[in-house]
Formats: sequence, structure tokens, C-alpha cells
Amino acid sequence: MAKDIKTPWGKITPEVSLFPVYYLLFIYCFVYILPYGKFFIGISWFDWLRSEDGPLEWIQFIEYTGSSILAFLVFFKLNNKKDFNSKIWLLIAIFTFLIAGEEISWGERLTGVGIDAISNLNVQGETNFHNLPFFHNYLLDPLFELSCIFLGWFGWKKFNKVKAFPPKDLSLYFLFVALFYFYFDISWASTTQQIRNDQEIFEFLLSSGIFLHCWRNFKKLNVISD
Repeated sequence: MAKDIKTPWGKITPEVSLFPVYYLLFIYCFVYILPYGKFFIGISWFDWLRSEDGPLEWIQFIEYTGSSILAFLVFFKLNNKKDFNSKIWLLIAIFTFLIAGEEISWGERLTGVGIDAISNLNVQGETNFHNLPFFHNYLLDPLFELSCIFLGWFGWKKFNKVKAFPPKDLSLYFLFVALFYFYFDISWASTTQQIRNDQEIFEFLLSSGIFLHCWRNFKKLNVISD
């Protein structure tokens, strides 16, 4: 739980983790204007962070891989494997494994070896499925938005007995992602230019929220078993 925040008007006691707020302020108020990026790496530090195959995307891969391992361990440690809560942990383990694989195009970004039949159809020319035209153009963003709303609000609000769903205090890790994708998509229909695509900056929050949730539960089960 977040600590009290002291202000000139008194204390504020947040019920959610404020790391996503601090993170976004750091990115857009500090990294965004950080100089000498082009001198050292050829582009601005901000563009480097949010770039495809950049540091944030690789951190996401590591976090999704870690989340998959932790979720599998949580599932195996639970006594009742047929319980609904256990099944959700198994689904989390499987889905985070699939997402991790998609993040690096199933190893193509490491080895350079892909499947031509898929990459030739792919929007980015890589061996992954989430960038196939129909999925990428019509399903990907709505799935992001709905999933993040579920993880950041609906899950803990309506299914608070299911501990496999992230708790209330991790809400902002998911809701900021949903807000970004909604604003990004709705700007297509606006009379102004579409907003800049900073998806990697926001998707880092999604992977971090899932990883924190898996790590907490893994630690909790270890304490109980000890």
C-alpha cells in the first residue's frame, strides 16, 4: 500500500500504488527533454526508450517471461488444481508466456530466423501473430483496452475473492494503458492529427503490473509454505 503523501494542505492517503504516476512524470518531464541523445546514440533518449526493439520492449519481454515462470510456480504450489483461482493462475502463466514469445517474434529478433509464410503477411514483416493485418488493425487495441480495464478495475471490483486477479492497489498500472489506447484510437476519428504512438512507454506499465502481481503471490505462498 502506498504511503501517506504530505502536502501543505495535509496528508493524502492513496489506496493505489503511485509508481505509474511517478514513472510517467519522469518520462515526460525529464527524459523527454534530456539533451545529447543524438550525440551519443543518434536519436533522442525519449525516442530510444519508446522505439521498437528498444530497452522498454526488452524489459517487457523479461517481465512477461518472469511472470510466466512465477505464475506456473504459484499454480503448482496451490493445493486444489481444479479450483477456479488455480485455473486463472494457469491461464496467466500461459498467456504471459505467449506474450513474451510475441514480444521477440518467437526468437526472430535474436536469431534472425523466422517463418516467411507469416512474416510476409505481417505488418512489421516479422514472425508474430499480433501484427497480422486483421488482428493488428481491428482487434489488438480494443483487446488491450478491455483487458486493462478488467485488470485495473472490473476484476478486483466484481471478483474480489479471486486472488489471481490483480488487487486494487495495482490499478493504475493497467488503467493508464487503457486510457492511452482509448485516446490513441479515438484520435483517428478526430479533426486533429492522431496523437504520437508512445505504446512502449505505456505497455511497460502493463508488464510491470502483471509481474508485481505474480511476484507478490509467489512470495506469499513461499512464506506460508515455510
